[in-house]
Amino acid sequence: MTKNKVELLAPAGDMQRAIIAMDYGADAIYLGGKDFSLRAHAINFTDDEIRQIVHEAHARNKKVYVTVNIIPRNDDFPQIMDYAKRLQTLQVDGVIVADLGVIKVFRDNTTLPIHVSTQANITNRETALEFVRLGATRLVLARELSIGEIKTICQAVQGQAEIEVFVHGAMCVSYSGRCLLSNYMTGRASNRGDCAHACRYHYVLQEAKRPNEYWPIEEDEHGAYILNSRDLCLINHLPELITAGVTSLKIEGRVKSAYYVAGVVHAYRQALDGVKRDYLHELDKISHRPYTLGFTFGDENKQYYPAAREQQTYEFVGLVNGADTMILKNKINPGDTLEILSPNAATDGQTFIWQGDMQNQPETTVTIVGCPYKLQLNDILRRPKPPAPSSDQI
Repeated sequence: MTKNKVELLAPAGDMQRAIIAMDYGADAIYLGGKDFSLRAHAINFTDDEIRQIVHEAHARNKKVYVTVNIIPRNDDFPQIMDYAKRLQTLQVDGVIVADLGVIKVFRDNTTLPIHVSTQANITNRETALEFVRLGATRLVLARELSIGEIKTICQAVQGQAEIEVFVHGAMCVSYSGRCLLSNYMTGRASNRGDCAHACRYHYVLQEAKRPNEYWPIEEDEHGAYILNSRDLCLINHLPELITAGVTSLKIEGRVKSAYYVAGVVHAYRQALDGVKRDYLHELDKISHRPYTLGFTFGDENKQYYPAAREQQTYEFVGLVNGADTMILKNKINPGDTLEILSPNAATDGQTFIWQGDMQNQPETTVTIVGCPYKLQLNDILRRPKPPAPSSDQI
């Protein structure tokens, strides 16, 4: 597989993660502005920051898509109209929308490419074709589809619209993410970007007439997480998706760390470029719930995850910010073995022994001691964590 055959689309929660996503191999990034985005708790981008990142992306021959994917109310539309015109001026490469009214605003008032969000629940070719008729140029399919269903939709819209699918990241217990649990339990509207992630809570059974008695629905000693999902990971099945007709492979994670973005994007870039390595081993080094293929091959029963904690085999030590300096992310001790994560093939995966003093003040800049390799901006240093159970092999 070559880089130009399919787009690798990465999340960007802020300017730093946007640059890192591009450094590590993303062909395009998606981000939210300060308004109308389904990740209200991401830092998100001001108009000026969008302008800056669009300029940077275009200089690298990469693209920037902006999410406008809340489910709006009547009072939102004057602001949405204004925002649409501003995004046109900012020269973004597309907008990701979920609502028919918002589609109409962008179609009638801008020339921006319209990407229909997974929130629109596209699960069949008739719906796909109708969105194309309404002006959509790309369809982000629901995450509940099998590879056969994806192929059918790709064939139906061939030549009329691009098809995008999620290949990695957190899954939502509700259909395509349109969840109401958060609204009812915490007053935080998930469909307006403020989800409290109630699916990750620990639940017990209570009988209505016995309000002070609780019965745990236990799966293990930690309790029951009956709505909790594993993380999607399709890295070993990209050829099937590309053969089906998918043109954009999307990574979830606008609220994830810079380390997450770098590591996941790097692994998928290498998979697309045909670099031979154990991708699951690489992805185990990044914080995640056990991986699943989701619904892609009809084995959705493996999606449930009866625990709360995420797992990872490596931890983030530092982000290189100079010729021989890094921003410290975790405590480091003399004698620690550090591994380099880098877009540079000459240094990626190399290790060295930390020869400096103990450092334990996160977010401070420290001098890198003992590294014989030439590091570059946004390289990452990490180290093994104590052994833990490996994620299921898929």
